[in-house]
Amino acid sequence: MKTLKLLPLLLLFLMASCSSVRVTSDYDTTTNFSKYKTFAFYKKGIDKVDISDLDKRRILKAVESELMAKGFTKSNSPDVLVNIFTKSRQKVDVYNNMYSGWHPWYYGPNYGMHISKYTEGTLFVDLIDAKKKELAWQGIGSGALNTSGNVAKKEERIKQFVEEIMAQYPPAKN
Repeated sequence: MKTLKLLPLLLLFLMASCSSVRVTSDYDTTTNFSKYKTFAFYKKGIDKVDISDLDKRRILKAVESELMAKGFTKSNSPDVLVNIFTKSRQKVDVYNNMYSGWHPWYYGPNYGMHISKYTEGTLFVDLIDAKKKELAWQGIGSGALNTSGNVAKKEERIKQFVEEIMAQYPPAKN
């Protein structure tokens, strides 16, 4: 009976874990990130990204908003160039549930299987030192994408990805 009571919590946890964004970042340890104050988008690189122009604009708008919140300004002669790259893949998660408890037709072990299919996307945000033409910082976020067709939810998910990635910038001093 105790397991039966925990089942809703387990399902809630599984649903929450699908909605989270896993984030990591990497950077050049010799870079002084405090010197970066201006940015521009690296059009040549962004044009190669294989997603819709609408999604590109959503991502770039979210990145611009996050950088401006960190004190950056957009410039024609920037300190850093911002590039993005995306990947996606189909994922299938299978959860086997076995618990003892009440069932409408009998009392005993209940067996169930939950199959979850979704698209997992990965967004890379690169900050390239404009003078050196070298990658200075890279943030990577992976998680389930919203493929429901609901534009508002899609925009919110993109904002969440970018917000969580950019929370890693600037890197903490060790």
